[in-house]
Amino acid sequence: MAEQIEKAFLKQPHVNLGKKRPTVAGKKARVGVRFVKNIGLGFPTPREAAQGTYIDKKCAFTGQVSIRGRILTGTVKSTKMIRTIIVRRDYLHYVRKYQRFQKRHSNTPAHVSPCFRVNEGDEVTIGECRPLSKTVRFNVIKVNPRGGAGKGFAKF
Repeated sequence: MAEQIEKAFLKQPHVNLGKKRPTVAGKKARVGVRFVKNIGLGFPTPREAAQGTYIDKKCAFTGQVSIRGRILTGTVKSTKMIRTIIVRRDYLHYVRKYQRFQKRHSNTPAHVSPCFRVNEGDEVTIGECRPLSKTVRFNVIKVNPRGGAGKGFAKF
């Protein structure tokens, strides 16, 4: 059964919980049926998404959210929100007048599924999806754990 953390009953919309499954003699019946999909683009489905018990309708692997558009990489700056992180992307902007580059950054909020364990300073890959809230338009699809601070120009 799924983790019931809300007042409403949580279930995946693709799975019929009341269906009776016949058991084969000598074999163990599958306890829970779970909807999991491959998002494509060369990103593997996390093991926790297939074997976990969480319910997240905004998850790219178990919900009804498709990844399309931009694929970005950045560093996790903040994990203070529930199931949402702030990703900092550092880049160089060329100033033609001085013929030099200027360091800039942008912060992007992204939805993180419970199948990922994300800490500040980790490098994440986020994919564009439909608007999930007022500001969130990206979903975490891959995490590379790293130690260190969440701020700074490590690439340059």
